[in-house]
Amino acid sequence: MHGVDYLRRKGLGIESQMIRNGNGTRPFLYSNSIQTFGVSPPTESLEVAARVIRAAENVCVLTGAGISAESGVPTFRDALTGLWAQFDAQELATPEAFARQPDLVWSWYAMRAAQIQNTRPNAGHFALSTLSAYVPHFTLLTQNVDDLHVRSGISDVVALHGSLVRARCSGGCDVMLDMSVAPAERAPSCSACGELMRPDVIWFGEELARATLQRARSATFACDVFISIGTSNLVEPAASLPWLAAAHGATVILVNISMEGQRRGPSILQLRGSAGATLSRLVAIAFAGRKPRRSED
Repeated sequence: MHGVDYLRRKGLGIESQMIRNGNGTRPFLYSNSIQTFGVSPPTESLEVAARVIRAAENVCVLTGAGISAESGVPTFRDALTGLWAQFDAQELATPEAFARQPDLVWSWYAMRAAQIQNTRPNAGHFALSTLSAYVPHFTLLTQNVDDLHVRSGISDVVALHGSLVRARCSGGCDVMLDMSVAPAERAPSCSACGELMRPDVIWFGEELARATLQRARSATFACDVFISIGTSNLVEPAASLPWLAAAHGATVILVNISMEGQRRGPSILQLRGSAGATLSRLVAIAFAGRKPRRSED
């Protein structure tokens, strides 16, 4: 089993995965032959960001579509391929569309859920899982509706836009359904009340759950380092979180392929590169030779 020192010696351009030690309590990184997706920033830039993370007491992370795309998860609009190319994503992702054509909307989401099941976490996901063990306080916020962060070893994920791996009752019951065992072409009925089940995601025109948004804001205000990964920071309310963190004294680290439209400032560090390659190197540089500060439960 290997820690961040091993990852650093091996060149850092290698996909990382999570394993556990003998008593099942400590996350480590090991490398395999699968290359990370894309490029990472210059070492000098990474070392500056690594020093910031190494000194952090409370880290809040926000992830967007960019990190999941590196695992092969199509972005929201990229999912409109083949027979779905004739549709507009924003017209399918609304309560009104589901009310008009529930089976059509359901089958599109069922197709996307199946795509997620066929993907796996990438180096960026596993690097964040490892990072969570090296800082005293860690909160992961995601705009993504897949379960790749959970599968990488982070059990407590604040899913701002819900989850595509499960469905819930459209009538308000507490009944949930795993999308992996749900029918692919027709929206099933709730086993309790008979109303149709719907994907457990936030549609256009719907508000984020109040408790979820409050938890995201609390983590944003409390952190001393905020890391934004794979997102253009344009979709509200998540888009404002990095800048709220900066306004409250946190250092903001931006990790993205493009920095177009991103803010600049003395407390904002821009790391232009893919999530997998950048985060793998960043975590390895920050914590080489150090032991995790806390363990998973």
